[in-house]
Amino acid sequence: MNFPFYIASRYLLSKKSHHAINIISGVSVCGVAIATAALVCILSVFNGFQDMVAGLFTAFDPELKVMPAEGKWMAADEKELEVLRKNPNIAVYTEVVEDDALLVVNNRQTMATIKGVEDNFEELTHIDNILFGDGVFELHVDVIDYGILGSNLLLQLGLPADFSSAIQVYAPRKGERIDLADPRESLNQEELYSPKVGFMVKQNKYDSHYVVTNIAFARRLFERQGYVSAVELKLVPQANLSSVKAEIQKTLGDKYRVLDRYEQQEDTFKIMQIEKLISYIFLTFILMIACFNIIGSLAMLIIDKKEDAVTLRNLGANEKQISSIFMMEGRMICLLGAFIGIAIGLTLCYLQQEFGLIRFGNSEGSYIIDAYPVSVHAIDIVVVFLTVVAVGFLSVWYPVKHLSKKYTKNR
Repeated sequence: MNFPFYIASRYLLSKKSHHAINIISGVSVCGVAIATAALVCILSVFNGFQDMVAGLFTAFDPELKVMPAEGKWMAADEKELEVLRKNPNIAVYTEVVEDDALLVVNNRQTMATIKGVEDNFEELTHIDNILFGDGVFELHVDVIDYGILGSNLLLQLGLPADFSSAIQVYAPRKGERIDLADPRESLNQEELYSPKVGFMVKQNKYDSHYVVTNIAFARRLFERQGYVSAVELKLVPQANLSSVKAEIQKTLGDKYRVLDRYEQQEDTFKIMQIEKLISYIFLTFILMIACFNIIGSLAMLIIDKKEDAVTLRNLGANEKQISSIFMMEGRMICLLGAFIGIAIGLTLCYLQQEFGLIRFGNSEGSYIIDAYPVSVHAIDIVVVFLTVVAVGFLSVWYPVKHLSKKYTKNR
């Protein structure tokens, strides 16, 4: 067994001449453990919120979205896009025409984003899971164009999900200036009816601004025959998302951007990642403060074991070995606190997942979820452990080296 490790382990477990040293050592372990558990829990809660938000977007956003790298429109029959239709990893291929328009109904008006999609859009996403009302998902019937509005957009227009009056939809004509004398003469006008359903993503970006309709309607309104603003894709179940995305990007080249769900909502997830990083940094500072207790414990231990150091020196131990004993002691306290803290953190996360110990208010259904979401990621546990080890080892290195030389040198 390594000599410094053997002596350090005996010092860690044995009683000291002064009972206060044992107490301070215990406090040091508890301080590191609590800070470590806090890191595990906080990072897991942020993961839980991120997974929850990603789950909400899943009902509306495709797995992959192809967009032009420059500009807003691309020809639907471009040869690069035709190659995608034959890709065996793609289960659903949907063309999309998306742009802004003015909605007018019952003397109310608001701007909205018209998203025209093909009839297989229902297969592309889980939109059936977010519909409400007495109807079904339909985009058109014969010559009637249906529009499915977000819940907040319906409220802005003062409409129920099964509104009966037609919504007038206006968009500027291509290449024409607005005639101030009669603005409607410079606008394309179409009508949308209700299939007696609306949708609720529970994200303001969609619920307050989006109308889903058929692609033919959108092309007439925006005068974009033969063009698309994006192509949305769903992969076959056994396909690996990252590898297929890289393959598609390589096939299409720099003219196109291929976005996964996280990149489609880049702003939202980037903010969440920044919040997670800031929380991690603050908790790391708290961990550093907890490690100061280790320094105090080791300082008292070094003073308490001065006579032992003389004995070890007489037995042949050199200054480096004696210093290593106390360095090893500090590292063992740090590692013990790290393992205990991770175990406590994982236990608390499990209890929160199973029983929802910390809840949002007292009444169920007031929020999207009733309790704080928790999702433990293995990479976060590794990062927490390495952080605790790095902070603990670095915090004790210089103080122990200095104190051991001061109090255990050969007199």
